Amino acid sequence: MAEDNQIKRSLKTRHLSMIALGGSIGTGLFVASGSAISKAGPGGAIVAYIGIGAMVYFLMTSLGEMATYMPVSGSFATYARRFVDPALGFAMGWNYWFNWAITVAVDVSTCALVLKFWFPHVPSWVFSLFALALVFMINAISVKSFGETEYWLSLIKIVTVIIFLAVGLLTIFGILGGKAVYLSNFTYKKAPFVGGIPAILSVFVVAGFSFQGTELVGVTAGESENPAESVPKAIKQVFWRILLFYILSIFVIAAIIPYTSKYLLGSSATDVAISPFTLVFKRAGLAAAASVMNAVILTSVLSSANSGMYASTRMLYSMAQDGDAPKIFGKVNRRGVPMAALLGTTFVGLLTFLTSIFGTQLYQWLVAASGLTGFIAWIGIAISHYRFRRAYVAQGKKLDDLVYKAKLFPFGPILALVLCILVVVGQDLQAVANFDWKAMLVTYMSVPLFFILFFYYKIKHHTHLIPLEEVDLSTPDITDKFDEEDEELMEDH
Repeated sequence: MAEDNQIKRSLKTRHLSMIALGGSIGTGLFVASGSAISKAGPGGAIVAYIGIGAMVYFLMTSLGEMATYMPVSGSFATYARRFVDPALGFAMGWNYWFNWAITVAVDVSTCALVLKFWFPHVPSWVFSLFALALVFMINAISVKSFGETEYWLSLIKIVTVIIFLAVGLLTIFGILGGKAVYLSNFTYKKAPFVGGIPAILSVFVVAGFSFQGTELVGVTAGESENPAESVPKAIKQVFWRILLFYILSIFVIAAIIPYTSKYLLGSSATDVAISPFTLVFKRAGLAAAASVMNAVILTSVLSSANSGMYASTRMLYSMAQDGDAPKIFGKVNRRGVPMAALLGTTFVGLLTFLTSIFGTQLYQWLVAASGLTGFIAWIGIAISHYRFRRAYVAQGKKLDDLVYKAKLFPFGPILALVLCILVVVGQDLQAVANFDWKAMLVTYMSVPLFFILFFYYKIKHHTHLIPLEEVDLSTPDITDKFDEEDEELMEDH
């Protein structure tokens, strides 16, 4: 017999912890990080990544506070609907679903490009369709199959970074690769800071995209066996991931490869030969570096597609539950999988992928339209948390009763809000300065799309900013919630 349209809490703590650790480690770190060093120099790149890393950490503590109080698959879209304005929740939900549905298509296309490294004569669409079918099957089986797959894919990425850091540090001191470089590249020519503050701001954009996907912890909380334990643990690991994986990796790359290297300037998401990781491994004398890194990049892209399919499916399911999407998407099968939402998301991903073959212009527009949606989601998280905490206090509730409290409120969400807006505005300042309307439209397209959704709902339903005293905080805390679930299970047996 089917469930009563409710997803199952099947994700274990180890799944959520690994998703938090590996969620945002991808081509942004393995390949595109080189362009950050070439733009702003080693010092500028490190400063930019520390700045964005701090912002992401505060965002995750904000999300953690709300997710432990109210663990739902709709995550920040549900929080925006209940704590700020239903119109904001509607716009954020559709915005986020659209973003990930398009990203799945981009990722399966990228899988084909990566596999071309080994199989140059096989048509790309064969690999893309296989990757899409694989990701669909993983998500269709159960949430456990998604969690287990993400666990192992994330583990591969984490092990790769750890090996890279060890090899890199040995290379810096000359133990591997011959002559020691120490920190000579940090003072090479105009280093460590190249291009000043404008260059650092431009790297904020690169760094921001590298951290996209971290908010998935909030979405997975809705299917976690014990959000009270797993979410805070996952959030704490975000800090160490930022410090260890991103800052140290940038440091190692910048120490070994000068910022003037033509390979760093040419960094692109699918050119494994010029991945900074590949270059460092080759410098250390590891001949098979390109093949090894290509395999790791393939796991990263598959991981991103898998996470994207999961996140977009759960967001569509949650919106249907709230009445913001057709009811059919709010149903689940006996395994607790929202199959209609999964099929709908897969269909959009397939259509988008087909446009990359038959209508490249439309495909480019779709990708551009989803470009800033991750940052818009982060802005929504910051606003929702600020309103949640104020409403919580205004209604006379005790902060000590919260399962998890965000760090440095209200500084955290305000800093995140300011930096996110700065990154969004700074996407293409050159186009703005030159009044290049076509470039501006392509770069900033997701912003007007978001406002169209927001004002459509607001005008149709006459919604308004919810007064703090009227914010719905009726959901019980997690301990009570799980006590109730335990009682129901005891009655069933």
